[in-house]
Formats: sequence, structure tokens, C-alpha cells
Amino acid sequence: MKTISTGRMISRQDSDAEDGRVVWMPAKSIWVGAMTMIAIVFGPLTFSWNAVALFVVMTAVTICAGHSVGMHRLLIHRSFRVHIWIEHALVYLGVLVGMAGPFGMIHAHDIRDWAQRQTGCHDLYAHRRPFFIDAFWQMHCAVALRNPPDFIIEPSVSNDRFYKFLERTWMWQQLPWAILLLLLGGWSWVVWGIAVRVSVSLTGHWLVGHFAHRNGDQGWCVDGVAVQGYNLPRFGLVTFGESFHGNHHAFPESARLGLERGQIDLGWIFIQTLVRFGLAHSVNLPENTPRRKGLRRLRGGERSRSATSNRAVKAA
Repeated sequence: MKTISTGRMISRQDSDAEDGRVVWMPAKSIWVGAMTMIAIVFGPLTFSWNAVALFVVMTAVTICAGHSVGMHRLLIHRSFRVHIWIEHALVYLGVLVGMAGPFGMIHAHDIRDWAQRQTGCHDLYAHRRPFFIDAFWQMHCAVALRNPPDFIIEPSVSNDRFYKFLERTWMWQQLPWAILLLLLGGWSWVVWGIAVRVSVSLTGHWLVGHFAHRNGDQGWCVDGVAVQGYNLPRFGLVTFGESFHGNHHAFPESARLGLERGQIDLGWIFIQTLVRFGLAHSVNLPENTPRRKGLRRLRGGERSRSATSNRAVKAA
């Protein structure tokens, strides 16, 4: 089966998105397991309303500005542009989510995206397995493909000294914040500001991926691919727009994920704020990005990409 290349993933003649085995990743598993156990055991014991407030604020900032805007829409998809210092700050916030360093996040996203765009892919990339099996696979394992594509990060990112530093130290980036929180609010702030936040963020990220690749609202589909994306409208607010995954599959380079009326995308609102203050530019939207091969409008008949995106921009 011949595979296609996608961005940083360059298919070789023998590359195969299906032929692979699931392997346990010790460092990843211990990290996720430790954060989760600390949250479960010590979260209730150190509960206080100010610790919960800290958890909410830190989670919102790191997930919205860091993961959704900095890591996903900016570093991975280049859906808008900012000064390098702002980019570094946003990506740093994304690292604080606790999933991986910048290179690890790019690889994890791009290998999954590459696999899903083929005509067939491994069950892990498609979230096909039952709920608890998928949870273990996604948060504790990875696929070792027999013949993976070549992974090439653009030099402007791979040679960036700050990103190299973050990649080497991404787990340790929690430590300075843990010390600061301990000094300011005691152990309850450490538990809720670090362990509870990280474990909830990682579990939430998996839950969105699990359900958004299995079923849900679908305004668009892409023919000839192994995996479709679906929108989870009820969770748009708490995921800062990331749950509009069907829209993202349709227009992966778009800075806006909530394209339809009523789809609240706080990540897009944050990007708009940067634009209004002159801090961001060259913003990609559905009407100014290449249309995916095989993209079809569902529900209500065929509607033009331009008309849909124009309505979305007016509703912002």
C-alpha cells in the first residue's frame, strides 16, 4: 500500500501506517502514572477553594494559550505568525501542560496526522479500541511502526536553542513552579497547581482525541482517508476550541477551529486579541488555505468553503 507524505512526515517506498506493534513507554507511563496517583491520593487531602481556583486559572492559561494556541495552532500548524519571543513564551506554556517537549509534541501530532490521512492506519492512531484499552495505549504506550516515514523538522525549529533546552528538560519545567507554589500557598498549591493540573490536562487531551475520532457532529468529511474527525460541541468551551475536531480535519491550517455559528472557540478569541494589539499576523482561515483533497460538506448540502468561513468570521 503506497502512503502519501504530509508536511514533516516524508513517506518512503515501504512506509506503512498499519504495520506496527504497541510498545510500553516507561518514562511516559511513569510520568503520567505518578501525576495521576498524586492527584488522586493527595488532591482530596489538600483540598481548599484557593487551591482549586489556582488549578482552574493555571489549567486555562496553559491549555488555551500554551497547548491549543502555542503548540497546536502556532508551532505545529503555523496558522498564524508572531515575534519569536512571543512564540517562545506560548510554546513554553504549552510545555507546562506536561505532555512532551516541543519536538516530541510535533512528532506525536504529525505521525498521527500522517497515519490518519492514509487509506488505512493502526488502531492506536484511530482510537478504535475500547475505552480503557485506548486510555492505556494513548497515555502509556506508542506504536513502533515497522516501516515509519522519515520525520524532518524544519531547521528554524530544530536548530532553535530554546526549543532544544525545553525538549531536554520538559518534565523538569514543573519544578520551578512547584517551588514557587510551595512558597506562596503550601503543599495544597503544589498538588493542585502541578499534579492535579497535569493529570487532568493529560486525561482531558486523551478524552477529546478518543471521542472526536469515533463519533459526533460532522459538518465535513474527507474521502479516502483512514480516520474522520468529529466535533464535540458541548465541550468547545472547556477545551478552548479543540473539541471542534471535525472542523480541524477539514481545515487543519486554519487558526480558527470553531467555524460554525454557536461554536465558541476561546483559542481563536485569544489569537484575535493578539492580532488587534499588533502581536500576530498572517492568520490562516479556511478561505485562504488550500482545500484538502476529498473534502466534502455534509448536512444541508454542499456549501462553499468561502461562504462558510465568511459567516464564521462575521460571527466572531
